[in-house]
Amino acid sequence: MSGPNAPVNQAVILAGGQATRLRPYTDTRPKAMVEVADRPIIDYQLEWLADYGVEHVVVSCGYKAEVLREHLEGRSTGVETTLLVEDEPLGRGGALRYAASGLRESAEPYYALNGDVLTWFPLDEFTAFHRGKGGMATLALAQYQTSWGIVDVTDDGAIEGFTQSPMLPFWINAGVYLFEHPATELLPAKGDHESTTFPDLAAEGRLFGYRIDGFWRGVDTVKDVKEASEEIPALRASRQAG
Repeated sequence: MSGPNAPVNQAVILAGGQATRLRPYTDTRPKAMVEVADRPIIDYQLEWLADYGVEHVVVSCGYKAEVLREHLEGRSTGVETTLLVEDEPLGRGGALRYAASGLRESAEPYYALNGDVLTWFPLDEFTAFHRGKGGMATLALAQYQTSWGIVDVTDDGAIEGFTQSPMLPFWINAGVYLFEHPATELLPAKGDHESTTFPDLAAEGRLFGYRIDGFWRGVDTVKDVKEASEEIPALRASRQAG
């Protein structure tokens, strides 16, 4: 299905990498299979994508691929998944290009997600923003939250108070993208798209950023797993109450 208002119905998830900062969780599984609030990260992602009309997801992986394969084959939800295993580490840009090769609708746009991201924001609004800009790719942007405490201090040195881990007026790459399919050919066969493809597209005025208004959490460390496992049940409760 194509057209200006058609939903994007395909996606790729990057689930490779050994994620050494998440050990011991990743001693026996890939990062996307790490459990947050008793569910693997990838299950949250697949459910979110399905809620917005995605029907087919290609999962690119390498490390502990058999664990991911067994899990995906055991799922009975509406999203169909295809697993592609990297023979060698390709880098994030190379992995994106490799994963996109498994998509069936080769001329259609697709979402792309890093396998360590937990987020809920309206993908239909993300898609409308992307199409309104007419670019080649759109990045979801999350507001940067520092892990450090901030000291409120006057010019003459008097401390007025402290703020723990505030949001700062900066935006970071949230690891969620929407690509027009021709952008796939601009991705490196091996290496990082953030140092090659994205700067080139930005210089040409074909790259845009959508600021997320909703929950976002990158899961990179053991601390992130513990904190996200506390945040998600509270988020669910507030959504159900609302």
